[in-house]
Amino acid sequence: MFEKDRQNILDIGESIDKIIKYTENINNLEDFENNSLVVDAALMNIVAIGESVARLSKDFRNDNKNIEWTKIKALRNIIAHNYFGIDIEEIWEIVKIKIVELDIQIKKINIK
Repeated sequence: MFEKDRQNILDIGESIDKIIKYTENINNLEDFENNSLVVDAALMNIVAIGESVARLSKDFRNDNKNIEWTKIKALRNIIAHNYFGIDIEEIWEIVKIKIVELDIQIKKINIK
């Protein structure tokens, strides 16, 4: 594995950990929506994940096709370019379901 890919995977893991930590005591969409600090922190870390994905080598992404790299990058672009048009309910579902799934997938990657 290229060092660049290794570092980007570590960065993705760190951003995932932050999202999980920031949202661990939030149990529903309404509480999420009403906590702008947590929403902003989650969105920023989703953007950071997308940035790290964009820096992964094509070979690395091809070797790990089970992860939806294109969708992750696309979500980053939506957040970065249409911040005030984001569907918070969709972000909540991503935070509570997809981020946890991504965490499991990322932890399975051998980064040595």
